[in-house]
Amino acid sequence: MTAAERGVLIVGAGHAAGALAAALRQGGFEGPITLVGEEPLPPYQRPPLSKAVLKGEASPDTLLLRPAAFYADKSISLRLSARVVAVDRAARTASLDDGSVLGWDLLVFATGSRLRALPVPGVDARGVLELRTAADGARIREALAPGRRLVVVGGGYVGLEVAASARALGAEVVVVEREARLLARVASPALSAFFARAHAARGVGLELGATVAGFETAEGAIRGVRLADGRLLAADVAVVGIGALANDALALAAGLACQDGIVVDESARTSDPAVLAIGDCTNRPLPRYGRRMRLESVPNALEQAKQAAAAILGKPVPRAELPWFWSDQYDLRLQIAGLPFDVARTVVRGDPDAGRFVVFHLDADNRLQAVEAVNSPAEFMAARAWAAAAQVLDPDRAADPGVAVKQIPVDAPAAG
Repeated sequence: MTAAERGVLIVGAGHAAGALAAALRQGGFEGPITLVGEEPLPPYQRPPLSKAVLKGEASPDTLLLRPAAFYADKSISLRLSARVVAVDRAARTASLDDGSVLGWDLLVFATGSRLRALPVPGVDARGVLELRTAADGARIREALAPGRRLVVVGGGYVGLEVAASARALGAEVVVVEREARLLARVASPALSAFFARAHAARGVGLELGATVAGFETAEGAIRGVRLADGRLLAADVAVVGIGALANDALALAAGLACQDGIVVDESARTSDPAVLAIGDCTNRPLPRYGRRMRLESVPNALEQAKQAAAAILGKPVPRAELPWFWSDQYDLRLQIAGLPFDVARTVVRGDPDAGRFVVFHLDADNRLQAVEAVNSPAEFMAARAWAAAAQVLDPDRAADPGVAVKQIPVDAPAAG
């Protein structure tokens, strides 16, 4: 069977799924393509949910990756507000929650991730919310107003973005984080300290090293957040964001290899050659670091969509890209490239107190492994290329803001 004759069924209709469907058509794939998504919207951008949507600067319709008409024009079938409940790999069928059955020649899991549950009393009360979908964003936006008391449970990127947006709307905000610092799993201590100061300076209360014991309620609605030490934080609304887990249950039930996500190779293929997986739901190889892990980011979704499209179209495996991420909080633009594995030293360039600085993460040979940049686009763009090339940097020049950016790299590896 040729590529043009295959039918591709994509389970999920998020960013990765939409990018794959478009890439297949752009690459000349003429066979049937079907996307099955649980939400009523075609593929859309999720990052603005915690920022522009909460602040009322965007609506769900403005988040669409492509106009709804695009899918009809490209003969891409959308099955929205629908859920795949079982996959039969032997029969090559997928059963939906409405009782219908879809056949496929190639199956792609793009099922994303689900938010980690907080198993405490009162979590089901009115006003205890989460942010994963456009509908979630609309609910939080409706709950926020000047003077409203918001408790954000979780000091990761999304939690801090929600806090920043809520402050912009005039809400009173407290962030509760169980670790000793914000962004403990995903950022350097220097970056954590900077964002703690930035939020505190803008009136956000921070409860670090604190855990939530439960939500106090009255008539079914939240009235406060009870901490493990007994204190009660008054709250009209709470947003829980304590991490995410791969949506791999369907793939696991279908007999595919899973380990913190659906295990895939550099072509996004699973343990079954006829089944691929892309996006937040996958555990993927990272050749640059000699490791594999699960990534949650738009760039990762787009990269794996390219990998899957190449595999389906019979094209060479795309060159591996450097992971990168971003976060917008207040007037602060954070950009990160690379992952800080095997780091021997960190070098700070610029002045965190001025709200503009860069953190370089170097290995024992001073090769750049990762970079964190706040309001420093020129340094970030240069460092992103350096990290991709494992460029050796001169630590002294990197730390000196008086040295031009282009003079930071050195031509040969430094002594170990």
